[in-house]
Amino acid sequence: MQYIITLNNIDEVAKEFVDNIGNAKIFAFYGEMGAGKTTFITAICRALGVVEPITSPTFAIVNEYEAEGNSIVYHFDCYRLETLQDALNIGIEEYFADGNICLIEWAENIESLLPRETVKVRIRVLENDDRIVNVEPECK
Repeated sequence: MQYIITLNNIDEVAKEFVDNIGNAKIFAFYGEMGAGKTTFITAICRALGVVEPITSPTFAIVNEYEAEGNSIVYHFDCYRLETLQDALNIGIEEYFADGNICLIEWAENIESLLPRETVKVRIRVLENDDRIVNVEPECK
């Protein structure tokens, strides 16, 4: 599945993304610095019903949000993780196993720890500053 994101349609695209995730729970976001990973994840959290302030977990590594229906959304930023052991030390495998949605920025830093069923979301900046989002495999 592919989406084009502009500043005017990000919430609409996030809602469509959420409407199409099916049973998927773990999403790995890829893109260069400034590609819009945090911005898109913030919109996805809003589409999931998160009403509290959504902030980047750059220094905390993981933020936990309550979404609609008392479900939990975990937002990871793995940029600062230097080793796989750092990820294991924060209990990342337990987060993945608990059945809640996990949205992971800089997933390439923990690639070998990602479960097989992880949905890869690649964000690329276009020449006009819009973003193209490719979802692999397609959300069902």
